[in-house]
Amino acid sequence: MAKRDYYKVLDVPRTATEADIKKAYRRLAMKFHPDRNPGDKEAEENFKEAKEAYEVLCEAEKRAIYDQHGHAGIDASRNAGGRGGFSGGDAFGEMFGEMFGDIFGGGRRGGGGRQVFRGADLKYDLELDLNQAVFGHSSEIDVAKLMECDTCGGSGAAKGHKPVTCDTCNGAGQVRISQGFFQLQQPCPKCRGTGSMITNPCDICLGQGRVRRSKRLAVKIPAGVDTGDRIRLSGEGEAGRNGGPPGDLYVEIHVRQHDIFDRDGADLLCRVPVSFTTAVLGGSVEVPTLDGHVSLKVPAETQSGTQFRLRDKGVKPVRGGARGDLFCTVVVETPVKLNSEQRELLKKFEESLKKDGKKHSPRGESFLEGVKRFFSSEPT
Repeated sequence: MAKRDYYKVLDVPRTATEADIKKAYRRLAMKFHPDRNPGDKEAEENFKEAKEAYEVLCEAEKRAIYDQHGHAGIDASRNAGGRGGFSGGDAFGEMFGEMFGDIFGGGRRGGGGRQVFRGADLKYDLELDLNQAVFGHSSEIDVAKLMECDTCGGSGAAKGHKPVTCDTCNGAGQVRISQGFFQLQQPCPKCRGTGSMITNPCDICLGQGRVRRSKRLAVKIPAGVDTGDRIRLSGEGEAGRNGGPPGDLYVEIHVRQHDIFDRDGADLLCRVPVSFTTAVLGGSVEVPTLDGHVSLKVPAETQSGTQFRLRDKGVKPVRGGARGDLFCTVVVETPVKLNSEQRELLKKFEESLKKDGKKHSPRGESFLEGVKRFFSSEPT
């Protein structure tokens, strides 16, 4: 089945800003999150599709590749970066760097004529509870990545040996070929663009200069982060090749669905059950907030669906600004499991209301009048 256009998945125009993309993803993530749709395979697939689209369009480099080459360009980038729980953000750039050297900035010349390449960026998905995201959190994560070989120091050569200059390209890493009137430059087929050869490879890394290991990292999560926010750990990506600088690690935040609260940016939303009697006569109900319980005053004759606003009981945004609010929507509970006496009392109560006409049910009266106008205005 062909993949849908990422912009259509997020329902944003191709000119959408990063903020527009993040807002669209947050809306879809909240709607289709598996925690909110247990057992719903379609919702799960929609969530994965939205996440995949966001991961591409939120990064300028990946978005540029997608805008120019579509899904094929992104697939090529992923294949170049390897597989696993992490995605190589610079793998596509490294692939072109190996092909065209300094033309696209993918590689640079190091000492002794060797081509060096920056390590790929990685991404780690970190799930947090709402409280951890709101108030900040410290977490330890284990990241499997390509790291510099300790035995050879990243050179790829066995102890006591060094890489030697390639005799085909003389250390340039590239060779020129003629095709008619044109001369093209391509990676040296012998040294594969590195400019050097390893005649005695290291026994541990087998001449690669890098080995895959797991590293434990401490991540400090600032207060106020939300789904889609990323924390950059400089230099914690994959090790560079031939002495090149390491890439970075981006920790992407995913906030789990909360049992009580839904989050909308800096604001929080919750549904507050209120008894029938309290809704009619008025009273107070206890409402949970992130700072503890507060008493919410419910006026007499409150209808189900009425929303109350508790100022400054929301989230303090990670990038600054005023703290959000908590919006409480009243849900009037219908009494259940009544005994015979309670049923009789309710019947008497209903009869007493009918004696006063329809003044006790203004919404019902206006609804019925609207229905009458609708049918009377229909063409015959």
